[in-house]
Amino acid sequence: MKRLIVSVFIIVTFSLNAQNTYEFLRVDISPRAAALAGSFTAGGGDANVIQYNPAALGQLEGSPFSANFVKHLLDINFFGVAYSKNFEGIGRFGAALRYANFGSFTEIDEFGNKGGNFGVNELALTVGYSNILAENFYYGVNLNLIHSSVASYSSSGVAFDLGLQYEIPSQLMTVGFAMSNIGGQLSTYNGVNERIPFDVSIGVSKKLEHLPVKLFLDFHRLNEDHEEFIKRFEYFSFGAEFYLSKPLSLRLGYDNKKRKELKVGNFAGLAGFNAGVGIKIDKYIFDYAFSSYGEIGGLHRIGISTEL
Repeated sequence: MKRLIVSVFIIVTFSLNAQNTYEFLRVDISPRAAALAGSFTAGGGDANVIQYNPAALGQLEGSPFSANFVKHLLDINFFGVAYSKNFEGIGRFGAALRYANFGSFTEIDEFGNKGGNFGVNELALTVGYSNILAENFYYGVNLNLIHSSVASYSSSGVAFDLGLQYEIPSQLMTVGFAMSNIGGQLSTYNGVNERIPFDVSIGVSKKLEHLPVKLFLDFHRLNEDHEEFIKRFEYFSFGAEFYLSKPLSLRLGYDNKKRKELKVGNFAGLAGFNAGVGIKIDKYIFDYAFSSYGEIGGLHRIGISTEL
């Protein structure tokens, strides 16, 4: 029964969404960002920020690199890498790759006859740029090339991300704004164009002055239509990063909308809650995150970051 529930959830989320395609773009690849429930529009500090707000690239230092793996439900796995480098007098560039493998499926024709196996894969290549707009004020833009394949069929698309980020040093605060996945399909599976998951988000992060804690708050999908204006703010998430010591960080996060969507009957369990840890050893940072999907299961993420 549990496997059936998981299968239905995956189909609804990734395969048969009547409004959007390329839903894999919404999945958090970064363990750090996932532990904060995706509250990373005003985030910073590692190369993975390119997937949340390209403007955040401007605040990075050095040439950070990150590699991440996500063990999703059933046989679904995600892999991602991100890198950023500054070019003096030009600005900071970044690049990222996201790959999703949905496992192997058995081909069955309309008469119920079984054939061979086939795979389902999706891929997104991101190239980003960021620079200073004014003092403590950054802008950024990404180009995303997207490809999806099911057996011998495929689809491709292109999308842009736009972002702004403003830092307030005196308040230890950062405010971010991002518009993600502005674009559409270049080729389709069946000749019918589907929308890609366009998202407008705002976020704020604040480091507490007298405590080793940084707080994050995001509002996503502000572009979606709702009968009541207040419901536009249901897609909120927040997180906290605790600096227990110089090499050790603890992270917690909560996703409000995901908790509501993952209820089975009236029971949600720990759905929508996330937790993670970061450990720095020499020049490497090892990250882990767990995201609860309640009765459906949970996601595990691991990552390693370093300076190249």
